[in-house]
Amino acid sequence: MIRKCLSTLALISLVVVPVLGFRTGPARADGDGRGAVKLLTTVAIPGTLNPLRAFDISWLDQDTQLYYLADRSNASVDVVNARTNSFVKHITGGFAGVVPNATGTAANNSLSGPNGVVVSGRWLFVTDAGSRVVTIDLTNDTIVSSVVTKSSDPLRADELAYDPDDGILLVVNNADDPPFATLVSVNKQTGKLTVGKTITFSKASTGVDATNGAEQPVWDPGTRKFYLSIPEIGGPGDGTGPDGAVVRIDPQSGGVEKVFPVKFCQPAGLTLGPREDLLVGCSQAFDTANHAWSATDSSSAKPISVIMDAKTGQIDRNVEGVSGNDEVWFNRGDGRYYLAARANPTGPVLGIIDANRQTLVQLVPTINTAAKVSTAAGCPGKPSCLIFPSGTSHSVAVDAHNNHALVPLPANNVFPDCLNGCIGVFGVPQEGRED
Repeated sequence: MIRKCLSTLALISLVVVPVLGFRTGPARADGDGRGAVKLLTTVAIPGTLNPLRAFDISWLDQDTQLYYLADRSNASVDVVNARTNSFVKHITGGFAGVVPNATGTAANNSLSGPNGVVVSGRWLFVTDAGSRVVTIDLTNDTIVSSVVTKSSDPLRADELAYDPDDGILLVVNNADDPPFATLVSVNKQTGKLTVGKTITFSKASTGVDATNGAEQPVWDPGTRKFYLSIPEIGGPGDGTGPDGAVVRIDPQSGGVEKVFPVKFCQPAGLTLGPREDLLVGCSQAFDTANHAWSATDSSSAKPISVIMDAKTGQIDRNVEGVSGNDEVWFNRGDGRYYLAARANPTGPVLGIIDANRQTLVQLVPTINTAAKVSTAAGCPGKPSCLIFPSGTSHSVAVDAHNNHALVPLPANNVFPDCLNGCIGVFGVPQEGRED
């Protein structure tokens, strides 16, 4: 979800990476006693839909075991049953879909949608381009409320978090300069949205000079505060600056109460773990010389993920071995963090961290795919040149009932039943039966 482009990554070995898990041999975990995670199955995107190539954030509703994915390729929210591993439906809502850039070489993520999804009870909250936020009634899949966080703004509303006690959304506009967040109140009986205070991440407004967007927010019922990843503070604006932060926001006043520094990370994904810990998923790997790493770097990569105390901002541990993350998720079912690390220096992986030991358990390979651009005369050069955009495995949500991690995979011929795109289901095989 970072605004700037990610560097092309070489596939170098940093840690032992288990095989994909197509029953080809054993994979080994790091000894946390829960077993090695493998690919269990894939849930194919139906052939009646466009191939899944461009998508964004996902959510798993633990009450219903239904998984929701912001699918830009089909301008919809796709729904999968995580208990039966079956595709249920896709919900349309007038979303922007994939919008090409001016030269037709890539998607313009800042103008595309849907982007963020969160479920609470019967309400599905979705963000979109045009600074749009909608409530969808899941009893009939219709939009019951629609607002914009900034009038006449074509750029997207991006990730969001929900305070279910007070009925307040924190909606982040990451592509604006400076980025901002908005408190949106929810009528829990009707789903109606009402736009409240805007929180601008600039030095003049909040003292937070965000130079590379704002990323994943999370609600902490323990402190009753929102937390938000800020990738870069006072940096060059290209995703290489060493200084980022997690900010704490009061859901009533909208005030930025605390700024917790995070170095050599470019914070993106954020999730609440046990003991009031926050896992910060770093979007950029840095090297041993504390510079942003690239495949042509003369220094070795030193990818990390950061575990922080939500109450004090103290860094408990920098967990080495996985970085380049977007969405991250804590699964209370097995006490593990799951990280959708599309840009890890080893290549795209699902990272797994033991939340109690605060150690990396395993890296499981996923996949990224390249864009296809027309070779016709005059291409590239205009939006119509983009045949389909690149796809990255940057989204994850986990079912605490069966400890299955669902990772959307762009259309490919590597994973089984994924020619039209699929949802990869990763987990520890149950002893005595094949999953």
